[in-house]
Amino acid sequence: MDFKEELKKYQEEINIELEKYLRKKDCLEGVLNESMEYSLMAGGKRLRPILVISTYRLFQNDIKKCMPYSVAIEMVHNFSLIHDDLPGIDNDDFRHGKLTNHKKFNEATAILAGDGLLNYAYIVISDDLNKTMNRIGNNKNELLELDRKLKVFNEFTKAVDRMIAGEYVDTEYEGKEITNDDLKYIHENKTGALLKLCVRMGAILGGANSEELEKLTSYAEKIGLAFQIKDDILSEEGDENILGKPVGNDKEHEKCTYVSKYGIEKSKEILNKITKEAIDNIEGFGDKAEFLRNLALYIENRNK
Repeated sequence: MDFKEELKKYQEEINIELEKYLRKKDCLEGVLNESMEYSLMAGGKRLRPILVISTYRLFQNDIKKCMPYSVAIEMVHNFSLIHDDLPGIDNDDFRHGKLTNHKKFNEATAILAGDGLLNYAYIVISDDLNKTMNRIGNNKNELLELDRKLKVFNEFTKAVDRMIAGEYVDTEYEGKEITNDDLKYIHENKTGALLKLCVRMGAILGGANSEELEKLTSYAEKIGLAFQIKDDILSEEGDENILGKPVGNDKEHEKCTYVSKYGIEKSKEILNKITKEAIDNIEGFGDKAEFLRNLALYIENRNK
């Protein structure tokens, strides 16, 4: 299957799954639920859940067991976007070509919608853990599955912690001088932590051995950094009509980015080098990793 067709197929599968978790019942907090749905279903690349599923498929064919974790990570991602757009952080008016959550509703609702999506992610995972525990009995395979899921849940909580820390440091360093190591620290945590988690979740749930997990982790770390560098580049020279949000906000907020630190051309060189390194890390998986290889190139060459 052509990469773009496969990517679209993944996106459609994930959107169908996300629809199952929308809260449609009439209730006093109906507007809050609408606000959560507004951001969760606004579009986007669905890159994070796709990474979970495509990595899992290196080892297993039935994706039902990893789907709750794919849903949960997309909820966390959208929580981060809602809060990132708020007046106190980036103060953005548009996301995916639509009004940001606080512009569509109001700031208080947006804050609580972000909180709601974050907590909903934990509900989704805890429900799945509970179902797995109820199935165990004397089944050793179910016990092994539960062990993997508990390990994933532990990593999930820590990755969210790192994402929040990276966002904080990013806001604190606006307009200030920053070292190369500090810039890397921001990107590895703010963006890279969740992307690395996605790959590791798929690998652990799929039953990867320690050597396979190490290779995939290295791949994930590289594409996580590549994704943020590309974001930095697009913020400088992207097309607003394609991006669905204003260009130049990083410069306006005096954010510390690869472009502000190294310039456009050097940033592109670093991006290309990191992408090649990412692909090298998964060569041992052969044809099974073709989608992940193409995904790394997609991250490097995307226009939104």
